[in-house]
Amino acid sequence: MKKLINFFVFLLLTNLWATQAVAQEPEMADALRQDGKIWAVVAVITIVFIGIVAYLISIDRKISKLEDKLKK
Repeated sequence: MKKLINFFVFLLLTNLWATQAVAQEPEMADALRQDGKIWAVVAVITIVFIGIVAYLISIDRKISKLEDKLKK
């Protein structure tokens, strides 16, 4: 019962925090959009995401090769 009460209190506090965060205006994003720098941010995020995906794919291939060696 105590866990359930803690869970609902957590949900309430999270909801209050999220409501306050949405109520504030994102000034930095507006400034980046006006200056045209938002595309630089999008490019960096995209490059990082592609790098992470490529790294995960390479790790998956290495693990698959190791599993094949262990099966033989």
